[in-house]
Amino acid sequence: MIEYLTSLNDHNLPYPDTIHPIVVHFVIAMVLFSFFCDVIGYFTGKSGLFEVSWWNMLVATIAIFVAIIFGQFEAGLAQPYSLAKSVLNLHTLIGWSLSGIITAITAWRYVIRARNPQKVSIYYLGAGLVLTLIVGLQVYLGDELVWVYGLHTVPVVEAVKDGVLR
Repeated sequence: MIEYLTSLNDHNLPYPDTIHPIVVHFVIAMVLFSFFCDVIGYFTGKSGLFEVSWWNMLVATIAIFVAIIFGQFEAGLAQPYSLAKSVLNLHTLIGWSLSGIITAITAWRYVIRARNPQKVSIYYLGAGLVLTLIVGLQVYLGDELVWVYGLHTVPVVEAVKDGVLR
């Protein structure tokens, strides 16, 4: 059993496939849906959507740290070649920054909810828009790492092991 956990497969992972993208898609969906609920709730007056938004942000705050843990672990195993390193470094920097931003916005959302659960301010919606744009940039960089640079794909892992990519 220990050999299975310490040996790497053809994706250069000790488990069948990457876990980071699975967890991070929950974060992406929850942040975007939270913003959507707040905007719709703000303009329609349906305050029940604010409760949905709150819970989505709370779970996203917890999930982003799980995503970062797996992201850091899997990035370390990826053995990125020089062309991919700058994108991976930027993706990592923005990921860690997002953990702080999401935590701060969730704390702000908690204060708003504690004061008046029936309303959100236009300033909070502005922060949600900025967060949505940053998440969009992060998604783009993550997609680039997989679909352009092929991190953890079998052909790229083999090319790195064979010394074709450095």
